[in-house]
Amino acid sequence: MSTSERIELAVIGRQRPAVVEALGADFVLHDVASLDDVAGSLGPAAERVRGALSNPMIGISAAIMDALPKLEIVTLFGVGLERTDLAAARERGVVVTTTPVLYEDVADTAVVLAMDVSRRITSGDRWLRTGQWAAGGQAVSGKRFSGKRAGILGMGRIGRALAKRLEAFDMQISYYDPRPAPDVAYPLHRSGVELARESDFLFLCAAGGPGVGHVVDAETLAALGPEGVFVNVARGWLVDEPALVDAVTSGAIGGAGLDVFDDEPNVPQALIDADNVVLVPHIASNTVETRSDMDQCVIDNIRSWFSAGSALTPVP
Repeated sequence: MSTSERIELAVIGRQRPAVVEALGADFVLHDVASLDDVAGSLGPAAERVRGALSNPMIGISAAIMDALPKLEIVTLFGVGLERTDLAAARERGVVVTTTPVLYEDVADTAVVLAMDVSRRITSGDRWLRTGQWAAGGQAVSGKRFSGKRAGILGMGRIGRALAKRLEAFDMQISYYDPRPAPDVAYPLHRSGVELARESDFLFLCAAGGPGVGHVVDAETLAALGPEGVFVNVARGWLVDEPALVDAVTSGAIGGAGLDVFDDEPNVPQALIDADNVVLVPHIASNTVETRSDMDQCVIDNIRSWFSAGSALTPVP
């Protein structure tokens, strides 16, 4: 097929090289240089683009869809929908797809972060590397991980995968979700504050949908208490970050394991300096296997839509 006959796609934000290489062989790709002026970035191609590649941190807004009048499908490299205007997409008949193949790795990361904070693994690593063990120092004792009370904020696919893992550690599991899951047997609490009060570990696995405010605030953290550990593998802006900084530095909670932050990649210096906090750079789903599966999911959705007229993982 000649270049002039190939279907044209808009590339919004950074995309993985494997996705660009695979789709570039079959489609004409156009990079969007400015989200504030999508039509201007693409020029005449804006009138011809039929598909778009994006990611959850950018999503697809009504304004972007307005700039692409022939848009049929948008593929998101991830599962978050908080930056995507689904109502506008449905109104325009634009299909939105995600890559729902990352839940297991995210659940694994939540367990790793919680265990690291409680057993002081990263803290102990720093202590050893700075020569304090060789100098005759005594490492600070950690806290037992197994057999404790785990509270899960958000019993979606990640929350369920996490609960299954925590069962293996003999944890007492309960949860809060504004939309209760009738098919799970774990006790449901009436609020996040009530859940925190009855938890040793509080895991945030909630979806960060449009209009969702702080799921975890100062009251929630105070309820978790000075022995409690908070873990966030959801979205940074779902947490009152100044309240979290205050909680970990004042001893209002025992510690935190954080994969996400309010203003990524900027992390408050107080969190970086805190010895009771473990920080990772939004890598909960970043394994070779899952990234490869996500790549293929994006590629397959685009190819299926333009060859068979159907997407493989559309958002309902």
